Amino acid sequence: MKTLLIFFTITIFTSSLFAQKGWTDHTRILPDTLRKVPVAITIYHNPNPNYPIPNDTKGEFDGKYVWKHSTFVRSEMEDLEVISVGSFIWYSEKGWITNVQYDRIDFEKRFDCKNGILKKGKTYVFKKNYRFGDNLYGGDALWYVLAKDKNGKIYKGIGLIETEGELK
Repeated sequence: MKTLLIFFTITIFTSSLFAQKGWTDHTRILPDTLRKVPVAITIYHNPNPNYPIPNDTKGEFDGKYVWKHSTFVRSEMEDLEVISVGSFIWYSEKGWITNVQYDRIDFEKRFDCKNGILKKGKTYVFKKNYRFGDNLYGGDALWYVLAKDKNGKIYKGIGLIETEGELK
């Protein structure tokens, strides 16, 4: 019994350490990767807030429920080359936890963006940026894009989506 108690204590402690590796300064709202990076990209989600529905995707996605939404990205200042895109999720008191991370090639495929180059003023869409699962629970996702200009300067875009835990 004592060994089991020690095992659970260590597991709980280490899992909270790993969960927070992307967000170490809890006095600031943004995860570490996104702090101190200038904004030049607009990101938004539709619909937002987002409510689950019974999964009707006919095997396209696993899970009893699906939160259907699209994500839109646009460079506001100049053409930019995508470095990475992803999201952090917040669904408990632990705060931001790294969720998905994609490289430029993944961005190109998901957002239909040739060579991962954001053309100034053009909107790129991840049409089926769905969340799915067997349980109804709410949470927020902070989506981001990091991209660089022709001189190598890095810019960001961030967009929050609220996913709710009840059927609408």
